[in-house]
Amino acid sequence: MDTDIRQQIAAERRELADLLSELPPRSWDAPSLCAGWRVREVVAHMTMPYRHSGPSVLAGLVRARGNFDRLADRLARGDAAALGPRELTACLRDNAEHPWRPPGGGYAGALSHDVIHGMDITVALGIDRRVPGDRLRVLLGNALSPRSRRYFGVDLDGVELRADDVDWSLGTGTPLSGAAQDLVLVLCGRRLPERRLRGEPADRFTHFIR
Repeated sequence: MDTDIRQQIAAERRELADLLSELPPRSWDAPSLCAGWRVREVVAHMTMPYRHSGPSVLAGLVRARGNFDRLADRLARGDAAALGPRELTACLRDNAEHPWRPPGGGYAGALSHDVIHGMDITVALGIDRRVPGDRLRVLLGNALSPRSRRYFGVDLDGVELRADDVDWSLGTGTPLSGAAQDLVLVLCGRRLPERRLRGEPADRFTHFIR
């Protein structure tokens, strides 16, 4: 199982690196689905484990008073300022087979991390990239893990997530429909562009551009 997922991780990183290598320069400064981060900060964050050792991250975590989100933001912004698109893309591609795993998340967590942040970029830029089925199955399973649900803490009270492209649903209440990969983004606290979600609750999870 781990071997299969590691192959999926390597494929995901290489495919995303190919996509990033074709982006026009202005796209790197476009906002992503990660609040406050441009595309360049997202890629800097994705590649952070390949540049920063475990001890240096722990030291940074101490300086951030144990707040990992604060540390991740600081590192992403610093690395995005220091490294250009070509360097960030090369870092992702060169580490396609890197064995990094998020603490407590295993390889399924590593794959989910890469796929979700990849969608933070592609969905925000309006790029129609479909997550392959084998990766989507891992993604759906990981998004439902107690650890993931606790971390993101999305309020789904009274809402049923209902995928319209695979046989998958979650919760009870008023249906919120969309592609399974978009519903995973909802579970991860993202607000999606208009018209990607359908149903009465859609406005709660949509980012409206004025």
